[in-house]
Amino acid sequence: MISTDIIIIGAGPGGYEMAAEAAHHGKQVVIVERDLLGGTCLNRGCIPTKALCRNAEVINTVREAVQFGVTTGEVSVDYSVAFARKEEVVKQLRDGVAMLMGGDGITVVNGEAKFVDAKTIEVAGEQYTAPAIVIATGSIPRGLPIEGAELAMTSDDILAMQELPKSLCIVGGGVIGMEFAGVFSSFGVEVTVVEFMKEILPPFDKDIAKRLKTVMSKRGVNILTQAAVNGIHQTDGGLEITFDHKGKAKSIVAERVLMSVGRQAVLPGGLEAAGVETSRRGIEVDDNMMTNVPGIYAIGDVNGRCMLAHAASAQGSVALAHILGEKSNIKLNIVPSAVFTTPELAMVGLTEQQCEDQGIEVVTAKSFFRSNGKAVAMGETDGMVKLIVSSEDLTIVGCHICGPHAADLIQEAVTAMNANMPVNRMAQAIHGHPTLSEVVMAAAKQF
Repeated sequence: MISTDIIIIGAGPGGYEMAAEAAHHGKQVVIVERDLLGGTCLNRGCIPTKALCRNAEVINTVREAVQFGVTTGEVSVDYSVAFARKEEVVKQLRDGVAMLMGGDGITVVNGEAKFVDAKTIEVAGEQYTAPAIVIATGSIPRGLPIEGAELAMTSDDILAMQELPKSLCIVGGGVIGMEFAGVFSSFGVEVTVVEFMKEILPPFDKDIAKRLKTVMSKRGVNILTQAAVNGIHQTDGGLEITFDHKGKAKSIVAERVLMSVGRQAVLPGGLEAAGVETSRRGIEVDDNMMTNVPGIYAIGDVNGRCMLAHAASAQGSVALAHILGEKSNIKLNIVPSAVFTTPELAMVGLTEQQCEDQGIEVVTAKSFFRSNGKAVAMGETDGMVKLIVSSEDLTIVGCHICGPHAADLIQEAVTAMNANMPVNRMAQAIHGHPTLSEVVMAAAKQF
């Protein structure tokens, strides 16, 4: 049996960043990975999709150049080039993770980890023990319990697809679904999104979600909301997707179907032997990311609290601080999220509807990219910033952005919220001109 200070099961963002941070504190770490270093985010999630999003953005830019008269001719798309670039981006970053995991104090073990007891795991016949074990096993795509579900692709499948279909139906209008809708529509695929809820992107503020829906619809994406899919069937013409749309039975036919209805936790074997409690969403943890068993922690998608890579990394820092007997000041309730469509979406905090539901008195302000000099010069004027502010102390309760570089702009609100800064203080900060950040300032100045 091999003894160490910390065992981490899973080398995704939460796992490998925690391993590096623990080694920096002088701890000996064993990190176990059954597949590829970098986990889902790097290999089958955030990074490959963002590489494709960038390719789609370039295609859209060229099309705009034709519209502006800057260049002429038809825009042709070679998906094999985009696919190859995606693979190269992933490999480059995975090699970087391998180099990081090759540092002093870190031992990488390849294989499937299984708990033997609360202090011991087994991998490929070898046992490892540590006073602290961290579960960071991530998640896999979730499916719908409908007839023909096996005919649909998952996000893993579509990222491995090397040829473009003529048409694609995406079941689910969440973050993953809308990003793929934007990407493949830009590549010339006929895309239909079928979403069960009243609006796409249910976690986002409805004003922002509606704006994106309008823009993407104008760009040719067919978006159907309040539509409950009940079956997928193989036909001579392709795959027929049947659904109930606002009380009426309807169907469409597409060459491929992507099932994009969320993700579910991947649980390691032997949790019963370790005594770890689970629920429908994953492994139950406290605010220190510790399970009901002292010394066993769960971070990232596997605990179901917030399925975002940067949330996993933050949770890893919180768990490590607890292991080291230190206090963490990370505010896990302030987590930004983004959708890399064109235009981008980003949010942090509560929506206006959530504030109303929770009885929080707020005031709101909006500003628009069409009034921003940099956005006009870029030719990207679609979008807005919406600030939701406490009526009591003018601190930011939520910020929602639709527009160019929204994923970067949201960080100003995130920092202000972490500092508990009143919005009028943010408005008093001098913002460069001409910059997109002035859109955020314009909303803040209304307070």
